[in-house]
Amino acid sequence: MPTIELSAGPIDYVDTGGAGPVVVFTHGFPMNETQWRKVVPLLPGYRCVLPTLPLGAHRKPMHRDADLSQRGQALLLGEFLARLGLTDVTLVLNDWGGPQFLVSEGRADRVGRLVLVACEAFDNFPPPPARPLALLARAPGSVWLLMRLLRTKFFRHNEKTYGGLAKHGIPDPVLDDWFAPATRDRAIRRDLAKFAVSTPDRDVLLRWTARLSDFDRPVLVVWAPEDRMMPVSHGRRLAELFPGGRLVEIADSWTLVPEDQPDRLAEVLREFLPAAA
Repeated sequence: MPTIELSAGPIDYVDTGGAGPVVVFTHGFPMNETQWRKVVPLLPGYRCVLPTLPLGAHRKPMHRDADLSQRGQALLLGEFLARLGLTDVTLVLNDWGGPQFLVSEGRADRVGRLVLVACEAFDNFPPPPARPLALLARAPGSVWLLMRLLRTKFFRHNEKTYGGLAKHGIPDPVLDDWFAPATRDRAIRRDLAKFAVSTPDRDVLLRWTARLSDFDRPVLVVWAPEDRMMPVSHGRRLAELFPGGRLVEIADSWTLVPEDQPDRLAEVLREFLPAAA
């Protein structure tokens, strides 16, 4: 897996290559590129780029002084696009909503299209079921304890943790991969905690969200009507907020639509993406 050294530290990424339209996939907390393992093979002809951002499942720690806040992570994503020379990309979000802030920060010039799949929005950072975990991360040694709890099937599959993200479940080997870096590495746990406690207050989030209406390029909002983490009303509000917004709802799924309904999601993406050669 290639690595690029950015201002915050080394970022691993997957790049399928090719001359087709570029699709950049981001991921949730703490997850990595395998969040999209079922979808990418269904997009032949596209250059799919999947960075593993420092949300807690990254394999190499960031610099001690790195800004890993919601805003800092969004700017890091923008730096990643610039360093790889990617332009006119379709940026795809799921679960973590921070990449939206590229728009509010005026750094979305390399983004030609935006896809928001059942993600944090408005003041839902993080969703209510995840807030106790974010509060826990403030206490010394708490992330170490959290990662040990996530090794147990009872805790990881509980509907208030990762069991509430995918209606049809997330395989244990995938969860093991997501949780391994922070389980074994104190520096990764430090990075995870920095991000987990970084959410600004409600007024700031809503002020940032209001700026999304400045994005005048095509936007696809994909939502799961049964989602327990991301309110259904948020999908509809997002589609109305963007001038070029359109909403598609995918049934029989919760937040991780790429896990629950990869075929349907890939079909919707192919309809929205620029045509591949």
